[in-house]
Amino acid sequence: MKIVADMDVPFLKGVFEPYAEVIYKKGIDISREDVADADALIVRTRTRCDADLLEGTSVRMVATATIGMDHIDLDYCASRGIEVANAEGCNAGGVMQYVFSALYGIAARKGIKIDGSTIGIVGVGNVGKRIEAMAEYLGFNILRCDPPRAEKEGPEGFCSLEHLLENSQIVTLHVPLDNTTRGMANPAFFTLMQPGAIFINAARGEVVDEEALLEARPKLGAIVIDTWNNEPDVNEELIDAADIATPHIAGYSYQGKQNGTSMAVRAVAAHFGIAELMDFFPEDELPEHQPVHLDLKGKNHGEIAAVLQYNYPIFTDDFRFRMEPHKFEKLRSDYQYRREIIVD
Repeated sequence: MKIVADMDVPFLKGVFEPYAEVIYKKGIDISREDVADADALIVRTRTRCDADLLEGTSVRMVATATIGMDHIDLDYCASRGIEVANAEGCNAGGVMQYVFSALYGIAARKGIKIDGSTIGIVGVGNVGKRIEAMAEYLGFNILRCDPPRAEKEGPEGFCSLEHLLENSQIVTLHVPLDNTTRGMANPAFFTLMQPGAIFINAARGEVVDEEALLEARPKLGAIVIDTWNNEPDVNEELIDAADIATPHIAGYSYQGKQNGTSMAVRAVAAHFGIAELMDFFPEDELPEHQPVHLDLKGKNHGEIAAVLQYNYPIFTDDFRFRMEPHKFEKLRSDYQYRREIIVD
C-alpha cells in the first residue's frame, strides 16, 4: 500500500508507516507522477485533486485534513469511484476564537462600540454554530442566514441575506465555496450593509469580490480578512485596506489540527481496513497545549478584549503578514498553533 501525503499535515509522520509506504511532499508540489501508483492521498487545500492529478492513477481514496473541499473535483472523483473524506468541523473552535479576538481587538483599537450590537452570521454550519454560541454567551443580538439549513429545517430562526445585511452591525462569513457562494459578497452585498458595519471573512477568499470590498471600504467601520482570492498571490491593496489581515490561519489551533489529522487518518483507516488506526487521535497531555477555560461573564468590553488578546494576540499575526505578505505559505507552514478557548 502507498500513501502520498502533504508534509504539512501535522502529527501524521510515523502514523501509517507500519502499514504502508508513505511519501511526503509539499501539497502544492504533489504531481501525477507522485501519485501514479498510490492508493491514497492525504492533503490540505493546496493540492488540487482533479483529472489533471488523478487520471490514470491507482488512487482510490482522497482524505483532506480540512473542512473545505473546493480543492477536490467531487464529480470527477465520484465518476472514478474515488472515495473522498473531509474533516468537517475540525477547526470550528479555532475560527470562533479568531473571530472574537479580531472583533474585540478592532473595536478596542478603533473605539467602536459593539455592546448590544447585532452580529449577522452568514453560513451557520459547524463554524457558524460556534460563532452563534459565543455571540449568545457574550450578549450579542444574532441574525442567521443559511438557505440550505432553512430549506431543510424550516425558515424559523433564519432570515434572508438582505435582511441580515441591512440590520447587522457585524457581518461574518462562514459559508463553503461553491457555485451558490462564489462572489456572493459583491457590490450589491456591500451596498446593503450598514454604514460603519464590521465585515469579517474567515471562510474562503473567493466568496468575496475583492474589488467590490475595496470600493466599499470608506463605508465600512472595519474589515477583517483571513482568506483571499488567488492564494498565495494575495491582493496587497486589500491587505493595506484591512484592519486585520492574516494568511488563512483562522482555524490554526492546536485542537483544530489534532481534529483534522485524526479525521483524515480515521477515514483512510476505515477505507483500507486498518483496524489499529480507526480510533486514532494525536494525544498530547502537555499543559501548554490544552484548551483554556475562560469565564467572561460580567466583564466589560475592555476586559473581554484584554482576555481574548492575552490568549490569542491576533495583531501579532497581522503584523507578521503585513511585513512579509509574499511569504504567505511559509507563514502558514511555520505557524505556531494556538490553544483554543472554552467559555464557562
